[in-house]
Amino acid sequence: MSANLIWFEALKREDVALVGGKNASLGEMISTLGPKGIRVPTGFATTSDAYRAFVAENDLGPVIADHVAALEAGRMTLAEVGTALRHAFERGHWPKAVEADIRTAYRELGERLGQAAPSVAVRSSATAEDLPDASFAGQQETFLNITGEDALITACRRCYASLFTDRAISYRRVQGFDHSEVALSVGVQMMVRSDMSSSGVMFSIDTETGCDRFVLITGAWGLGENVVQGAVDPDEFMVFKPFAGDVDLSPIVAKDLGAKEVKMIYGSKGEPQTRNVPTSKAERARFTLSDAEVLELARMAITIEDHYGLPMDMEWAKDGITGALYIVQARPETVQSRKSSHVLQSYSVKPAGPKVLEGLSVGNAAAAGRACLIHSAADIDKFVDGAVLVTSITDPDWVPIMKRAAAIVTDHGGRTSHAAIVSRELGLPAIVGTGDATHVLHDGQDLTVSCAEGDKGTIYDGIGEITTEDISLDDIPETQTRVMLNVADPSAATRWWRLPAAGVGLARMEFLISNVIKAHPLALLDHDTLTDEGVKAELTTLIRGYDSPTDYFIETLARGLGRIAAIWYPEPVIIRLSDFKSNEYAELLGGTLYEPEEENPMIGLRGAARYYSEFYERAFALECRAILRLRGEMGFDNAIVMVPFCRSPEEADRVAEVMARYGLERGKDGLQLYVMTEIPSNVIRAEEFAARFDGFSIGSNDLTQLTLGVDRDSGELAHVFRERDPAVLWMIREAIARAKAAGRKIGLCGQAPSNDPAFARLLVEAGIDTISVTPDSFLDVKRNVAEAERG
Repeated sequence: MSANLIWFEALKREDVALVGGKNASLGEMISTLGPKGIRVPTGFATTSDAYRAFVAENDLGPVIADHVAALEAGRMTLAEVGTALRHAFERGHWPKAVEADIRTAYRELGERLGQAAPSVAVRSSATAEDLPDASFAGQQETFLNITGEDALITACRRCYASLFTDRAISYRRVQGFDHSEVALSVGVQMMVRSDMSSSGVMFSIDTETGCDRFVLITGAWGLGENVVQGAVDPDEFMVFKPFAGDVDLSPIVAKDLGAKEVKMIYGSKGEPQTRNVPTSKAERARFTLSDAEVLELARMAITIEDHYGLPMDMEWAKDGITGALYIVQARPETVQSRKSSHVLQSYSVKPAGPKVLEGLSVGNAAAAGRACLIHSAADIDKFVDGAVLVTSITDPDWVPIMKRAAAIVTDHGGRTSHAAIVSRELGLPAIVGTGDATHVLHDGQDLTVSCAEGDKGTIYDGIGEITTEDISLDDIPETQTRVMLNVADPSAATRWWRLPAAGVGLARMEFLISNVIKAHPLALLDHDTLTDEGVKAELTTLIRGYDSPTDYFIETLARGLGRIAAIWYPEPVIIRLSDFKSNEYAELLGGTLYEPEEENPMIGLRGAARYYSEFYERAFALECRAILRLRGEMGFDNAIVMVPFCRSPEEADRVAEVMARYGLERGKDGLQLYVMTEIPSNVIRAEEFAARFDGFSIGSNDLTQLTLGVDRDSGELAHVFRERDPAVLWMIREAIARAKAAGRKIGLCGQAPSNDPAFARLLVEAGIDTISVTPDSFLDVKRNVAEAERG
């Protein structure tokens, strides 16, 4: 340790002024979190004093001041000033004492690692970096795979020069930092051999919604720069934090396979230090991390967050030789953690034209404008203010025009890519990882960019109608009647995590099967023996990354349901077993190979009758195994199972027998079983159903349809379909009364209480336990219920 250089283990987070936020954080973790299992590659940092000594040695102070003054006066352009100052630094020579200290420390690092000339990462750390109100991340350069003293000295000089990249100068001007007051520390760190394995980015908060119950991890093969830059579409994992510390559980609630088409590896002799090469088919088809490694990283994220006391943004790397996982950077998360927790902003989109493209949504906003295709940073002066920026990837050089965009669309990148991070910081809707936006979209095309529909972002042709609503979470009335939510899409549900709901009254399994799994379960079971080669090939693509087709179905379903169960844990989440009709099942991949053609599928082979049928039971077994995994391995014992369209108590017995055969036994491990009340027989024989189920849930749409004999989808009969019809109201009151008399819980799933305050009053007066509605109507229903309870 000297005035010029400090080893990481001697640093604390308070040393930002001395070594910058990045290096101070690395030192803090090494010195305090090592005993708690956090691995950080060893190394050292040059000090701000060393930087200032370099500036003084080369008389650069006046040079910086003169060029900044010329920029402010308009005598020189940003590009001219940046180029001149970088060249001035790169031509500079080191003060002898500083250079000697760097060379000596490098040799000592080699001794510590048992290597004569160790490979190191050389990272820039500005002394005002990663403050709560200013994240300088990505503004300066990092150099990887630097070997040898001379190469290290050159890399350190280039780090100093990178303090004056165009983007860094521009950022400091916007943030109001004095260029002469910001110094730079260089971190020299043992190179983790992730070129032989994988690396990525991790947040201890959901980056899209700010939900603090999740850790988000992204990863790709090779060195981590591709993930940070958005040059690849990475794998993505999400872990439920409250269960991560339990070694008997595996609370991974999302696991998505990325394309990962290239990887960054070390360059050979005579080549640049790093280079990109295509990944193999095998690498693209498997996940970069095992489940155990995902959970290990999640536990690291939680430990780091607990230590710092705020949500964190981290970079990780896996050593391909030892298999060890390392944290190579950690800094405060600066976007979601600063948003108000009292206001929800909701966007709704009415498209003007058809869907053109999809990708990963960033944020939950929407915007419309004309496409402006920019293929290279050299052409950013062609960008039109207020346009939708369409490009392949972005890096910090793009920030000036990103600030002027209405929305951003990229071909590549994940939720932790540069484009995603900057878009969140700017509050812009962005859709990343579309695959071919620059090929499909054309310059000047009118577009609507919607990130308001869950994890999947959608680009529509034309200028659509966008409605914005600010929903205040203050002064929500308390009610004795519990108000719950109806949800289907796990990613959309996450956006409503701040709502004080009493749980989920209806989690629809069908969405996950049709939109995420996409395949008929029988086709997955028969994958190896299918004679339809086209279907078989599509299924093979779907199940990449999984050990078997059945594992794909079970794990995907369990994780999707787990994400819903996690948001409101420990409040109950009532999961309705699949309630597709035969014509809807036929629309799944491979479905036409199995499904019968029915004259009236609405009252055909659906719900309970399907589960015990000889035709479908083996597919239903997959649903049971998914729920067993959800409640057991994943730990979500707040999941309640609900049987839909159960026509008789005898049918209920048959379903219960099948479920028990596959591990789901009512009462075992606290499992509760509910039944949908949607058929008149459910009301008429309510006492018999009550002996077989723990609760009832009134499905008002089907109950109205079957009580009045009206096809609810018929436009010609819409005037007859009335939930307020006296016959339907009698059914609802009778169902509530009989359930209560039998000591069973009963709720209602439907929109009527939000559209009709009088309907909410009727339910409250009848003594209903719960009302479950869509998230956007939750507050209206709470107010209607509160008013009804006040009388």
